[in-house]
Amino acid sequence: MPVTNSVTKTSPGQHRSAAPLFWLPLIFAGSVLASPLTQADDQEPSTDFSGLSVIEPPLPEVLTTTRLRQPKPRVPGTTTIIEGDLIRDLGVMNLVEVFRLVPGMTVAEVGSNNPVTSYHGTVHYEQRRLQVLVDGRTSYRASLSDTDWHTIPVPLELIERIEVSRGPNAAADGINAFLGTINIITRSPDDTAGVQLGAVSGSRGHLRTFGSVGGASDPYSWRLAYEKRKSDGFDKQVDDDQFFPFHDGFDINTFSYDGVVRTSDSTNLELRGGVVDGINEEDLRKNGKLGATDNPDIIVDDYYLQARLNVSTSENHFFHFQANYQNYQRRQRWPMCISGPVIDDILAGNSPEFEFEPGDCMPGDSPAPFIADLNEDIEESRLEFELQDTLYFTPDIKLVSGLGYRKDTYRSETFFNGRGNNYQSRLFANLEYTPVEWVTFNAGGNWESTTTTDENYLSPRVAANLLITENQALRFVYSEAVRTPDAFEQTPDWGYTIRNVRAPYDFLEGVRVDVEDLVDPRTSTFGEELEEERIISREISYFGQFFVNQALLSLEIRYFNDHLTDMISGVINEEEWFIANNVGLDQEGFEVESSIDYADTKLRATYAYLDQDGRYTGDPEKLDAGDQEYVVELLGRLSVRHSGSFAWIQQLPFNLTSSATFYWADEFRRAHFERADFRIARRIFASSYSYELAFTMQHYLNRIPDLSPDNIIQNHNQFFVEAGIRF
Repeated sequence: MPVTNSVTKTSPGQHRSAAPLFWLPLIFAGSVLASPLTQADDQEPSTDFSGLSVIEPPLPEVLTTTRLRQPKPRVPGTTTIIEGDLIRDLGVMNLVEVFRLVPGMTVAEVGSNNPVTSYHGTVHYEQRRLQVLVDGRTSYRASLSDTDWHTIPVPLELIERIEVSRGPNAAADGINAFLGTINIITRSPDDTAGVQLGAVSGSRGHLRTFGSVGGASDPYSWRLAYEKRKSDGFDKQVDDDQFFPFHDGFDINTFSYDGVVRTSDSTNLELRGGVVDGINEEDLRKNGKLGATDNPDIIVDDYYLQARLNVSTSENHFFHFQANYQNYQRRQRWPMCISGPVIDDILAGNSPEFEFEPGDCMPGDSPAPFIADLNEDIEESRLEFELQDTLYFTPDIKLVSGLGYRKDTYRSETFFNGRGNNYQSRLFANLEYTPVEWVTFNAGGNWESTTTTDENYLSPRVAANLLITENQALRFVYSEAVRTPDAFEQTPDWGYTIRNVRAPYDFLEGVRVDVEDLVDPRTSTFGEELEEERIISREISYFGQFFVNQALLSLEIRYFNDHLTDMISGVINEEEWFIANNVGLDQEGFEVESSIDYADTKLRATYAYLDQDGRYTGDPEKLDAGDQEYVVELLGRLSVRHSGSFAWIQQLPFNLTSSATFYWADEFRRAHFERADFRIARRIFASSYSYELAFTMQHYLNRIPDLSPDNIIQNHNQFFVEAGIRF
């Protein structure tokens, strides 16, 4: 069900008052900095800035924020980089869990085990305020503006790196780059030649198998990959203090092709394509509606095609043209049964009570019940073109610019009573200017026109980076961004067409019941035009990287102050529809990310503090005081005051590698989340093959489900074994 927010009103649980690991990232940095600072060659820090135009190899580079390859001290905004090797060393089990390593990001499950993640929270259902890119391809669903993390076709084995631009600083990435931008970059076929096979199996029916085969040569490199992801979901759910089985697993298959064709030293063509199919289970008790008598499972059937031409005309000028097409199809159908007296009451013109319970209605009842089929099928597609040009006028002046066009098409008998289209056109640019060695200015923006609201928007960003030394910088960033409502929020035509109606009510075959006629007319905003959401963000951040004795220390601290206006909040379901631009949010806080790398040891710690203050700004006549407070609360359900992570990877004798990870999120909605992961792996490298065996344990320290009381894990020790081979 495409709801903006759950309609369940539950009270927050007891929260702990402070996060005990608040100081961990700073202790990291402080303990190492207590040692004498040295450069790589044990010399004092240089005051000679003549080498600043050269990218120092140890400095991490960022691609996402400006689309320029920039060393971190010159990037106009804080960006977290998660390398693929880190993900695999920590034994992360699925893609969405990676974002527990990012300061300020929250990960949870809603509905029937549907994963969500967000930067600085807001609503817990559809996460439509993050831009999510996979190899430059926008991956959130077009018309419901949601990201389905179960079905993103990215096996963990193929992740090169993930960059998360925190805040609306990636101005070139469009309307959904509102709270942040996630950019997932997969490995080149050049790096994955040969055969790789792997499997992971463990608690709650977890199964993930992966296989790839490919070749690499000068004119053409290629890779074919297959992955199966399967889980039984949570162990049980609770309803009226009784426990029931939870039908909330998934079984997803992905098949992908990646290729690189080199026609000359200056031109190559990247080709990508893939299909995704499977089933995402939905529980009858949790998500059944309108008299459903069976689980309304979702059948997934997606595919995508992508081509990108890269051309370098000189060392200082290159451009690419990219085209991609994606299609998302979800089929969700279920049988319904409404008892004879109730359907007779509805046919008499009275509104239904919507309190149908499984087992209330049986085919043999007298008077005859109403039996038919309903569906929430939807198909969405996106056609997108982009041209980007990068020009280095001098080593100190760099310009990236481009234009893009997108067509989103949606087809659904239930949600749109047919089909429709939205069109977006945009121009983007970023200019990096370094007038003197110790300061870099970045100015960028994205101009966008969309038929969703028939308006134009400009999202600007300006920044100044003051370089303290070669590897340290202070950043001052100001940015603005918008998020437009999606097609379903803006132009709903929601109704259920009754199919396969059994006698004696077969005269109702094909009748469409419009939700607009069912919702509460006193509060309904169904069909009312919405405006765009807006954010103004200010950031002061520090990045430093040092060689300290035998270790490489990295420290990044971000202070932010965000002002969000006209936020869309409210409830969408068959009984109530009162979404509107009715909430304003102010949020302030800071985040710390640090890491220490020794030859055989890697330590990494993060901490985030978020102070979020919301207020109702809508029409006071529309909602009573209780509902006004409720819509404000909805905008903070996934927001967490304290959160963080700690990771330790250790190389051991006998080709063993161990890792220990601790994740926590405090003052969450119902409780706090705490989990410790432990992994031991043995890797063997031979001349013609390599293999790995590993064992992982996840221990949930807190026994209260964090977001939904239904997400019950019976055994708080979860076990996983994995094996992989490459040749």
